[in-house]
Amino acid sequence: MKTADLLSRASVAHAVQRTGARVTSMYPAAAQPLATPPAGSGLKPVMGSYGMPGLGHALESIAEPLEFGRNRYRRFGPVFWTGAVGFRVVTVVSPDALHEVWLDREKVFSSEAGWKPVIGPFFHRGLMLLDFDEHLLHRRIMQQAFTRARLVGYLDMTRPLVNSTLATWAPGDRIPVYGQVKSLLLAMASQVFVGEPADGATARFLTRAFDDAVGGAQAIVRQPFPAGRWSRGLRGRRELQRYFRGAIPERRAGAGDDLFTVLCHSETEEGHTFSDDDITNHMIFLLMAAHDTSTIALSMMLYHLGKDPELQQHLRDEARRLPHDPTIEELNSAHLLDGVFKESIRMYAPAGTLFRQATADTSIAGHFIPRGTEIALSIHTSMRIDTWWDRPDVFDPSRFDDPATLKKLERYAWSPFGAGAHKCIGMHFAGLTVKAILHRMLLDFAWTVPESYTPLMTWGTGPTPADGLPMRLTRN
Repeated sequence: MKTADLLSRASVAHAVQRTGARVTSMYPAAAQPLATPPAGSGLKPVMGSYGMPGLGHALESIAEPLEFGRNRYRRFGPVFWTGAVGFRVVTVVSPDALHEVWLDREKVFSSEAGWKPVIGPFFHRGLMLLDFDEHLLHRRIMQQAFTRARLVGYLDMTRPLVNSTLATWAPGDRIPVYGQVKSLLLAMASQVFVGEPADGATARFLTRAFDDAVGGAQAIVRQPFPAGRWSRGLRGRRELQRYFRGAIPERRAGAGDDLFTVLCHSETEEGHTFSDDDITNHMIFLLMAAHDTSTIALSMMLYHLGKDPELQQHLRDEARRLPHDPTIEELNSAHLLDGVFKESIRMYAPAGTLFRQATADTSIAGHFIPRGTEIALSIHTSMRIDTWWDRPDVFDPSRFDDPATLKKLERYAWSPFGAGAHKCIGMHFAGLTVKAILHRMLLDFAWTVPESYTPLMTWGTGPTPADGLPMRLTRN
C-alpha cells in the first residue's frame, strides 16, 4: 500500500477488520454545546463532542459508519454535532428534521457552501452544488436530458453493453462482485453519458481520471502531497475538464443520444441554455452521481440475494415472466424487483449523507444553528433506526407490500433520493439502470455468499463494501 494512501477509507476499515478493534469509543468525551442559543429564543443547544484532537471522530465514522451514527443518535438525539478533521459538523437524522432542512422555507441552507469543503474542489458547480434560483434554472435545462423519451433511449443503449459484458464474467467461488459491477457501470457511463465506446482508449482515460477525482474527494489527508490521493484527484479533475471543454464544439455541431450531446443542445421554452463551463461542470458531477450510487445499490442487492437463495429464485421466476428486453413500464411493474430495489437503497442509501451550510442563524427541530454551521443530512442513519423502522437491519422487501404499514411511516422515513428542490434529478434513470442489469443477471447467473458472511463496510458517496464483496457465481 502506498504511504499516501494509508489513511484512505477502505484501508482504515480493513485495519479495523484485521485487528478486531472497535473504535466507536476510542476517544470518549463529555457532551458540549455547539453554541449558546440567543437569550429568549426558546431554542435548545446542539450537543456533541469533538473527539480525537485534529481528526475528531473521523476514524470511527469511517470504520463503523452506521453504528457510529446510531450511537450518536442514542446519546444526543436527532440533531448533534461531531468533530471532523479540523471543523465541527451538525448531523441531522430524523425524518421531521430532514424535512425541515429540505423544505428550507427561509432559504438559509446552502447546498453550494455545504458541499464545498467536502467535494467542492473536484465537483464544483455540478447541479447539486448550486443554490436557489440558479439551481432551479439549471435543473429546468437539465430536465430535457431526463424525459421519458430520453430514458427509453438510454435504456436501449445499455442493453447490448450489459449483455456483452455479462457474457465475459467467469464463474468462480470468490468473484469480487463489487469491482465487476463498478467496471460495468463505468463502461455504461462512458457510452450512455459521454458517447464514447466503452472499450476505447478515451473511455479508459476518462475512467482513470474519474476514479482519481472521486478518490481525491474521499481523501482523509486533504493536502497536495505529490503522490497523495488529493493531488491525484485534482489532476483527474483537470483532465476531465480538458476533455469535456475540448469536445463541446463538436457535440454542439453534431447530433447524438448520449447525455453529453443532449446537454449541449438542451434549451428551455424561454431559450435558456448551458454555457461551455456549465456543461463541463455538470458532466463531471453527473458521472460521479450516477455511477457511484448505482454501483452501491446494485452491489448490495446482489449481496442480500446471495444470502437468500429462495428470494433470489422468486425474483428469477419474476424476471423470466418478463420479455427478454423489458420496457420501462414492464421493469417498473415487476413488483418483487421493485421491493428489492427499494429495500436495498433503504438499508444502504447510495447518497448516504447530503451537506448544507447555514447562511444565517437559524434552527433545526428546535435546536439553535449558528450562521456558518456545516450540516450533514444523514439519510443512511435515519433509514436504519428502529424509531421509524421495524427491524431496520433486516433485509425485507415485503415491508413495501402493505399499504397500511407504509401509511404509518413518517413522510420522509424513506428518502434515499433526498427531497425538496435538490431531490435527485436522475432517480428514475438510476432505478431503471439497476433493475435492467439485475434482470439480465438473474437470467444468466445464480450467486451465493456464506451464511456467516457480512461485508466490511466503509464510506464513499454512501455505505460501500471495502472487501470487494466476494461471491460464488455460477451460470444458469
